[in-house]
Amino acid sequence: MKAYVVGTFDTKGAELGYVAERLRAAGCDVCTVDLGTRSGTVRVDVTAQEVAGHHPDGADAVLIQDDRGRAVGAMSVAFERFIQSRDDVAGMVGAGGSGGTALIAPAMRALPVGVPKVLVSTVASGNTAAYVGPADICMMYSVTDVQGLNRISRRVLANAAHALAGMIRRSSSIPEGDDRPAVGLTMFGVTTPCVQAVVKALEDRFDPLVFHATGTGGQSMEKLVDSGLLAGVIDVTTTEVADLLMGGMFPAHAGRLDSIARTKLPYVGSCGALDMVNFGALDTVPAHYRERNLYVHNPQITLMRTTAEENARMGAWIGAKLNECHGPVRFLIPEGGVSLIDAPGGPFHDPDADAALFEALERTVNQTKDRRLIRLPHNVNDPEFAAALVENFLEIVEA
Repeated sequence: MKAYVVGTFDTKGAELGYVAERLRAAGCDVCTVDLGTRSGTVRVDVTAQEVAGHHPDGADAVLIQDDRGRAVGAMSVAFERFIQSRDDVAGMVGAGGSGGTALIAPAMRALPVGVPKVLVSTVASGNTAAYVGPADICMMYSVTDVQGLNRISRRVLANAAHALAGMIRRSSSIPEGDDRPAVGLTMFGVTTPCVQAVVKALEDRFDPLVFHATGTGGQSMEKLVDSGLLAGVIDVTTTEVADLLMGGMFPAHAGRLDSIARTKLPYVGSCGALDMVNFGALDTVPAHYRERNLYVHNPQITLMRTTAEENARMGAWIGAKLNECHGPVRFLIPEGGVSLIDAPGGPFHDPDADAALFEALERTVNQTKDRRLIRLPHNVNDPEFAAALVENFLEIVEA
Protein backbone atom coordinates (compact mmCIF):
# COMPACT_ATOMS: atom_id res chain seq x y z
CA MET A 1 0.00 0.00 0.00
CA LYS A 2 1.30 3.42 -0.94
CA ALA A 3 0.89 7.11 -0.23
CA TYR A 4 -0.10 8.74 -3.51
CA VAL A 5 1.36 12.21 -4.16
CA VAL A 6 -0.66 13.76 -6.95
CA GLY A 7 -0.68 17.01 -8.88
CA THR A 8 0.64 18.86 -11.89
CA PHE A 9 4.31 17.89 -11.73
CA ASP A 10 4.90 19.86 -14.93
CA THR A 11 4.39 23.11 -13.01
CA LYS A 12 4.72 22.08 -9.35
CA GLY A 13 7.37 19.38 -9.49
CA ALA A 14 9.57 20.85 -6.75
CA GLU A 15 6.69 21.31 -4.32
CA LEU A 16 5.17 17.87 -4.90
CA GLY A 17 8.60 16.25 -4.90
CA TYR A 18 9.22 17.80 -1.49
CA VAL A 19 5.96 16.28 -0.18
CA ALA A 20 7.05 12.87 -1.52
CA GLU A 21 10.45 13.26 0.11
CA ARG A 22 8.88 14.04 3.49
CA LEU A 23 6.58 11.01 3.22
CA ARG A 24 9.50 8.71 2.43
CA ALA A 25 11.43 10.12 5.38
CA ALA A 26 8.41 9.28 7.54
CA GLY A 27 8.58 5.65 6.42
CA CYS A 28 5.87 5.57 3.74
CA ASP A 29 6.03 3.88 0.35
CA VAL A 30 5.20 6.59 -2.18
CA CYS A 31 3.66 6.68 -5.64
CA THR A 32 3.96 9.99 -7.52
CA VAL A 33 1.32 10.74 -10.17
CA ASP A 34 1.63 13.53 -12.73
CA LEU A 35 -1.62 15.25 -13.72
CA GLY A 36 -0.03 17.93 -15.86
CA THR A 37 -1.38 18.60 -19.32
CA ARG A 38 1.93 19.94 -20.62
CA SER A 39 5.08 17.91 -21.19
CA GLY A 40 6.98 17.53 -17.95
CA THR A 41 10.61 16.76 -17.14
CA VAL A 42 10.24 15.58 -13.52
CA ARG A 43 10.56 11.84 -13.03
CA VAL A 44 7.37 10.32 -11.62
CA ASP A 45 6.02 6.83 -11.00
CA VAL A 46 2.88 7.39 -13.11
CA THR A 47 3.07 9.73 -16.07
CA ALA A 48 0.39 12.09 -17.27
CA GLN A 49 0.17 10.02 -20.47
CA GLU A 50 -0.70 6.92 -18.43
CA VAL A 51 -3.37 8.75 -16.45
CA ALA A 52 -4.81 10.36 -19.58
CA GLY A 53 -5.23 6.92 -21.12
CA HIS A 54 -8.03 6.26 -18.64
CA HIS A 55 -10.24 8.92 -20.22
CA PRO A 56 -13.29 7.35 -21.93
CA ASP A 57 -12.16 8.89 -25.23
CA GLY A 58 -8.49 8.04 -24.82
CA ALA A 59 -5.39 10.07 -24.01
CA ASP A 60 -5.77 12.38 -27.00
CA ALA A 61 -8.96 13.78 -25.44
CA VAL A 62 -6.76 15.09 -22.63
CA LEU A 63 -3.32 15.89 -23.97
CA ILE A 64 -3.97 17.58 -27.33
CA GLN A 65 -6.47 20.11 -26.02
CA ASP A 66 -5.68 23.67 -27.11
CA ASP A 67 -7.95 24.99 -24.36
CA ARG A 68 -6.20 24.54 -20.99
CA GLY A 69 -9.48 24.65 -19.08
CA ARG A 70 -10.93 21.84 -21.18
CA ALA A 71 -7.70 19.87 -20.86
CA VAL A 72 -7.75 20.14 -17.07
CA GLY A 73 -11.39 19.07 -16.99
CA ALA A 74 -10.61 16.06 -19.17
CA MET A 75 -7.62 15.12 -17.02
CA SER A 76 -9.83 15.26 -13.93
CA VAL A 77 -12.18 12.72 -15.52
CA ALA A 78 -9.24 10.51 -16.47
CA PHE A 79 -7.66 10.74 -13.03
CA GLU A 80 -10.88 9.79 -11.25
CA ARG A 81 -11.15 6.68 -13.42
CA PHE A 82 -7.44 5.95 -12.94
CA ILE A 83 -7.63 6.08 -9.16
CA GLN A 84 -10.68 3.82 -9.13
CA SER A 85 -8.59 1.21 -10.97
CA ARG A 86 -5.92 1.10 -8.24
CA ASP A 87 -5.99 -1.24 -5.27
CA ASP A 88 -2.88 0.01 -3.45
CA VAL A 89 -3.99 3.48 -2.26
CA ALA A 90 -3.18 3.81 1.43
CA GLY A 91 -3.81 7.55 1.28
CA MET A 92 -3.54 10.53 -1.04
CA VAL A 93 -2.07 14.00 -0.80
CA GLY A 94 -2.25 16.71 -3.43
CA ALA A 95 -1.40 20.37 -3.71
CA GLY A 96 -2.38 23.15 -6.07
CA GLY A 97 -4.23 26.33 -6.82
CA SER A 98 -7.87 26.55 -7.84
CA GLY A 99 -7.28 24.56 -11.03
CA GLY A 100 -5.23 21.86 -9.34
CA THR A 101 -7.75 21.62 -6.53
CA ALA A 102 -10.62 21.13 -8.97
CA LEU A 103 -8.54 18.55 -10.83
CA ILE A 104 -7.63 16.45 -7.77
CA ALA A 105 -10.77 16.67 -5.62
CA PRO A 106 -13.09 14.41 -7.70
CA ALA A 107 -10.66 11.49 -7.46
CA MET A 108 -10.33 12.05 -3.72
CA ARG A 109 -14.11 12.01 -3.41
CA ALA A 110 -14.16 8.71 -5.32
CA LEU A 111 -12.00 7.01 -2.69
CA PRO A 112 -13.83 5.16 0.08
CA VAL A 113 -14.61 6.96 3.31
CA GLY A 114 -11.78 6.33 5.75
CA VAL A 115 -8.95 6.36 3.21
CA PRO A 116 -6.80 9.38 4.27
CA LYS A 117 -7.05 12.37 1.93
CA VAL A 118 -5.14 15.66 2.38
CA LEU A 119 -5.40 18.51 -0.13
CA VAL A 120 -3.20 21.59 0.24
CA SER A 121 -4.92 24.40 -1.62
CA THR A 122 -4.92 28.13 -2.15
CA VAL A 123 -8.74 28.10 -1.93
CA ALA A 124 -9.04 26.12 1.31
CA SER A 125 -9.89 29.19 3.39
CA GLY A 126 -13.07 29.85 1.39
CA ASN A 127 -16.20 27.83 0.68
CA THR A 128 -14.87 24.30 0.17
CA ALA A 129 -18.21 22.51 -0.29
CA ALA A 130 -17.74 22.05 -4.03
CA TYR A 131 -14.40 20.30 -3.46
CA VAL A 132 -15.10 18.25 -0.33
CA GLY A 133 -18.69 17.25 -1.08
CA PRO A 134 -19.71 14.19 0.94
CA ALA A 135 -16.14 12.91 1.38
CA ASP A 136 -13.73 13.04 4.33
CA ILE A 137 -11.18 15.26 2.58
CA CYS A 138 -8.89 17.29 4.85
CA MET A 139 -8.24 20.61 3.07
CA MET A 140 -5.28 22.67 4.30
CA TYR A 141 -4.83 26.31 3.34
CA SER A 142 -1.47 26.82 1.64
CA VAL A 143 -1.07 30.42 3.02
CA THR A 144 1.34 31.31 0.20
CA ASP A 145 0.70 30.20 -3.36
CA VAL A 146 1.82 26.67 -4.20
CA GLN A 147 4.67 28.10 -6.20
CA GLY A 148 8.22 27.50 -5.04
CA LEU A 149 9.67 26.33 -1.75
CA ASN A 150 10.15 28.95 0.93
CA ARG A 151 10.04 29.17 4.71
CA ILE A 152 6.21 29.08 4.69
CA SER A 153 5.50 26.57 1.94
CA ARG A 154 8.07 24.08 3.27
CA ARG A 155 6.36 24.05 6.65
CA VAL A 156 2.82 23.79 5.27
CA LEU A 157 3.68 21.08 2.75
CA ALA A 158 5.68 19.13 5.33
CA ASN A 159 2.75 19.33 7.76
CA ALA A 160 0.49 17.91 5.08
CA ALA A 161 2.92 15.07 4.36
CA HIS A 162 3.39 14.28 8.04
CA ALA A 163 -0.36 14.38 8.64
CA LEU A 164 -0.92 11.85 5.86
CA ALA A 165 1.95 9.67 7.10
CA GLY A 166 0.44 9.63 10.59
CA MET A 167 -3.00 8.72 9.26
CA ILE A 168 -1.57 5.87 7.19
CA ARG A 169 0.85 4.48 9.74
CA ARG A 170 -1.62 4.61 12.63
CA SER A 171 -4.61 3.27 10.69
CA SER A 172 -4.14 -0.23 12.10
CA SER A 173 -4.53 1.12 15.64
CA ILE A 174 -8.07 2.39 15.04
CA PRO A 175 -10.56 0.08 16.79
CA GLU A 176 -12.91 -1.56 14.32
CA GLY A 177 -15.76 -1.57 16.82
CA ASP A 178 -18.31 -4.32 17.10
CA ASP A 179 -19.85 -6.41 14.36
CA ARG A 180 -23.32 -4.83 14.41
CA PRO A 181 -24.51 -4.03 10.87
CA ALA A 182 -24.69 -0.30 10.19
CA VAL A 183 -27.92 1.51 9.34
CA GLY A 184 -28.10 5.07 7.95
CA LEU A 185 -30.66 7.56 9.28
CA THR A 186 -31.39 11.16 8.28
CA MET A 187 -32.30 13.78 10.87
CA PHE A 188 -33.12 17.48 11.19
CA GLY A 189 -33.77 19.42 14.38
CA VAL A 190 -37.51 19.14 13.79
CA THR A 191 -37.36 15.34 13.42
CA THR A 192 -34.94 14.70 16.29
CA PRO A 193 -37.43 12.98 18.67
CA CYS A 194 -38.35 10.47 15.97
CA VAL A 195 -34.78 9.62 15.03
CA GLN A 196 -33.67 9.38 18.66
CA ALA A 197 -36.49 6.91 19.36
CA VAL A 198 -35.56 4.82 16.31
CA VAL A 199 -31.89 4.79 17.30
CA LYS A 200 -32.73 3.69 20.85
CA ALA A 201 -34.91 0.87 19.53
CA LEU A 202 -32.25 -0.42 17.11
CA GLU A 203 -28.91 0.25 18.79
CA ASP A 204 -28.67 -3.14 20.51
CA ARG A 205 -28.70 -4.88 17.12
CA PHE A 206 -27.47 -2.23 14.68
CA ASP A 207 -24.85 0.50 14.55
CA PRO A 208 -26.92 3.65 13.79
CA LEU A 209 -25.19 6.30 11.68
CA VAL A 210 -27.17 9.57 11.81
CA PHE A 211 -26.69 12.12 9.02
CA HIS A 212 -27.75 15.76 9.32
CA ALA A 213 -30.03 16.48 6.35
CA THR A 214 -28.18 19.57 5.14
CA GLY A 215 -27.59 18.55 1.53
CA THR A 216 -24.16 17.01 2.04
CA GLY A 217 -25.63 14.83 4.79
CA GLY A 218 -27.81 12.96 2.33
CA GLN A 219 -24.93 12.73 -0.13
CA SER A 220 -22.65 11.31 2.56
CA MET A 221 -25.18 8.67 3.49
CA GLU A 222 -25.66 7.65 -0.12
CA LYS A 223 -21.89 7.46 -0.62
CA LEU A 224 -21.82 4.86 2.16
CA VAL A 225 -24.72 3.04 0.48
CA ASP A 226 -22.72 2.80 -2.75
CA SER A 227 -19.63 1.74 -0.79
CA GLY A 228 -21.55 -1.25 0.61
CA LEU A 229 -21.07 -0.08 4.19
CA LEU A 230 -24.76 0.03 5.20
CA ALA A 231 -27.19 -2.81 5.82
CA GLY A 232 -30.16 -0.52 5.26
CA VAL A 233 -31.47 3.05 5.40
CA ILE A 234 -34.18 4.71 7.48
CA ASP A 235 -34.60 7.98 5.60
CA VAL A 236 -36.84 9.78 8.08
CA THR A 237 -35.92 13.27 6.88
CA THR A 238 -36.19 13.87 3.13
CA THR A 239 -36.26 17.67 3.59
CA GLU A 240 -33.29 18.19 1.25
CA VAL A 241 -35.71 17.62 -1.64
CA ALA A 242 -37.62 20.77 -0.65
CA ASP A 243 -34.47 22.87 -0.87
CA LEU A 244 -33.53 21.25 -4.19
CA LEU A 245 -36.85 22.08 -5.84
CA MET A 246 -37.49 25.47 -4.22
CA GLY A 247 -33.98 26.89 -4.12
CA GLY A 248 -33.10 26.56 -0.44
CA MET A 249 -29.62 26.49 1.08
CA PHE A 250 -29.49 22.76 1.94
CA PRO A 251 -30.45 21.10 -1.36
CA ALA A 252 -30.28 17.43 -2.16
CA HIS A 253 -28.19 16.33 -5.09
CA ALA A 254 -30.27 15.53 -8.16
CA GLY A 255 -29.23 11.92 -7.64
CA ARG A 256 -30.87 11.64 -4.22
CA LEU A 257 -32.20 8.07 -3.76
CA ASP A 258 -30.35 6.81 -6.84
CA SER A 259 -27.96 4.79 -4.68
CA ILE A 260 -30.95 2.94 -3.21
CA ALA A 261 -32.08 2.10 -6.73
CA ARG A 262 -28.59 0.95 -7.76
CA THR A 263 -27.98 -1.26 -4.73
CA LYS A 264 -31.53 -2.44 -3.92
CA LEU A 265 -30.69 -1.82 -0.27
CA PRO A 266 -33.57 -2.19 2.24
CA TYR A 267 -35.10 1.29 2.50
CA VAL A 268 -37.66 2.83 4.83
CA GLY A 269 -38.42 6.48 4.12
CA SER A 270 -40.75 9.23 5.24
CA CYS A 271 -41.72 12.86 4.71
CA GLY A 272 -39.71 14.38 7.55
CA ALA A 273 -39.43 18.20 7.35
CA LEU A 274 -40.90 18.46 3.84
CA ASP A 275 -42.93 21.35 5.24
CA MET A 276 -39.95 23.69 5.04
CA VAL A 277 -37.36 25.29 2.80
CA ASN A 278 -34.19 26.63 4.45
CA PHE A 279 -32.72 30.07 3.88
CA GLY A 280 -30.14 32.12 5.76
CA ALA A 281 -30.89 35.12 7.94
CA LEU A 282 -34.30 36.70 7.43
CA ASP A 283 -32.98 39.43 5.13
CA THR A 284 -31.51 36.80 2.77
CA VAL A 285 -34.87 35.25 1.87
CA PRO A 286 -35.46 35.85 -1.87
CA ALA A 287 -37.83 38.74 -2.58
CA HIS A 288 -40.45 36.54 -4.23
CA TYR A 289 -40.74 34.54 -1.01
CA ARG A 290 -40.88 37.46 1.47
CA GLU A 291 -44.68 37.36 1.90
CA ARG A 292 -44.76 33.65 2.66
CA ASN A 293 -45.16 31.96 6.05
CA LEU A 294 -41.64 32.40 7.43
CA TYR A 295 -40.28 31.09 10.72
CA VAL A 296 -36.98 32.31 12.21
CA HIS A 297 -35.35 29.12 13.45
CA ASN A 298 -32.29 31.03 14.69
CA PRO A 299 -30.50 34.24 13.61
CA GLN A 300 -28.76 32.38 10.77
CA ILE A 301 -31.62 30.15 9.54
CA THR A 302 -35.08 31.13 8.29
CA LEU A 303 -37.63 28.46 7.39
CA MET A 304 -40.34 28.91 4.76
CA ARG A 305 -43.53 26.83 4.86
CA THR A 306 -44.11 24.87 1.67
CA THR A 307 -47.42 25.27 -0.14
CA ALA A 308 -49.81 22.63 -1.45
CA GLU A 309 -48.52 23.14 -4.98
CA GLU A 310 -44.90 22.77 -3.86
CA ASN A 311 -45.77 19.70 -1.82
CA ALA A 312 -47.42 18.10 -4.83
CA ARG A 313 -44.22 18.68 -6.80
CA MET A 314 -42.16 17.05 -4.07
CA GLY A 315 -44.52 14.10 -3.81
CA ALA A 316 -44.25 13.48 -7.54
CA TRP A 317 -40.45 13.86 -7.47
CA ILE A 318 -39.95 11.46 -4.57
CA GLY A 319 -42.53 9.05 -5.98
CA ALA A 320 -40.72 8.85 -9.30
CA LYS A 321 -37.48 8.10 -7.50
CA LEU A 322 -39.13 5.37 -5.43
CA ASN A 323 -40.45 3.77 -8.62
CA GLU A 324 -36.83 3.24 -9.70
CA CYS A 325 -36.12 1.29 -6.50
CA HIS A 326 -36.71 -2.42 -6.97
CA GLY A 327 -35.40 -3.59 -3.63
CA PRO A 328 -37.56 -3.69 -0.49
CA VAL A 329 -39.07 -0.21 0.04
CA ARG A 330 -41.50 1.13 2.65
CA PHE A 331 -42.45 4.81 2.66
CA LEU A 332 -44.41 5.90 5.74
CA ILE A 333 -46.79 8.87 5.62
CA PRO A 334 -47.33 10.79 8.90
CA GLU A 335 -50.86 12.17 8.56
CA GLY A 336 -50.46 14.14 11.80
CA GLY A 337 -47.67 16.33 10.44
CA VAL A 338 -44.18 16.03 9.03
CA SER A 339 -42.21 18.01 11.66
CA LEU A 340 -42.31 19.37 15.19
CA ILE A 341 -43.69 22.69 13.94
CA ASP A 342 -46.20 21.01 11.61
CA ALA A 343 -48.07 19.55 14.58
CA PRO A 344 -51.52 20.96 15.53
CA GLY A 345 -51.02 24.46 16.92
CA GLY A 346 -47.57 24.75 15.38
CA PRO A 347 -46.57 27.64 13.08
CA PHE A 348 -46.36 25.37 10.03
CA HIS A 349 -49.44 23.24 10.71
CA ASP A 350 -51.24 23.04 7.35
CA PRO A 351 -53.24 19.84 6.79
CA ASP A 352 -54.22 20.87 3.26
CA ALA A 353 -50.60 21.35 2.19
CA ASP A 354 -49.67 18.01 3.77
CA ALA A 355 -52.58 16.31 2.03
CA ALA A 356 -51.30 17.53 -1.34
CA LEU A 357 -47.94 15.88 -0.61
CA PHE A 358 -49.48 12.61 0.49
CA GLU A 359 -51.90 12.46 -2.44
CA ALA A 360 -49.13 13.15 -4.94
CA LEU A 361 -47.13 10.28 -3.48
CA GLU A 362 -50.09 7.95 -3.78
CA ARG A 363 -50.77 9.04 -7.39
CA THR A 364 -47.15 8.58 -8.40
CA VAL A 365 -45.84 5.52 -6.61
CA ASN A 366 -46.46 2.23 -8.36
CA GLN A 367 -47.08 0.07 -5.33
CA THR A 368 -46.02 -3.57 -5.40
CA LYS A 369 -45.38 -6.29 -2.86
CA ASP A 370 -41.91 -4.84 -2.27
CA ARG A 371 -42.70 -1.13 -2.73
CA ARG A 372 -45.38 0.13 -0.37
CA LEU A 373 -46.80 3.39 0.97
CA ILE A 374 -48.14 3.19 4.51
CA ARG A 375 -50.38 5.92 5.98
CA LEU A 376 -50.36 6.39 9.74
CA PRO A 377 -52.50 8.80 11.83
CA HIS A 378 -49.51 10.22 13.72
CA ASN A 379 -47.07 13.11 13.63
CA VAL A 380 -43.61 12.11 12.47
CA ASN A 381 -42.32 12.63 16.02
CA ASP A 382 -44.97 10.58 17.80
CA PRO A 383 -43.63 7.43 19.50
CA GLU A 384 -46.08 5.32 17.50
CA PHE A 385 -44.62 6.59 14.24
CA ALA A 386 -41.05 5.81 15.32
CA ALA A 387 -42.19 2.33 16.35
CA ALA A 388 -43.74 1.80 12.91
CA LEU A 389 -40.48 2.82 11.22
CA VAL A 390 -38.60 0.28 13.29
CA GLU A 391 -41.16 -2.45 12.66
CA ASN A 392 -41.08 -1.94 8.91
CA PHE A 393 -37.30 -1.76 8.81
CA LEU A 394 -36.88 -5.01 10.72
CA GLU A 395 -39.43 -6.66 8.46
CA ILE A 396 -37.55 -5.90 5.27
CA VAL A 397 -33.95 -6.11 6.52
CA GLU A 398 -34.53 -9.54 8.07
CA ALA A 399 -36.67 -10.93 5.24
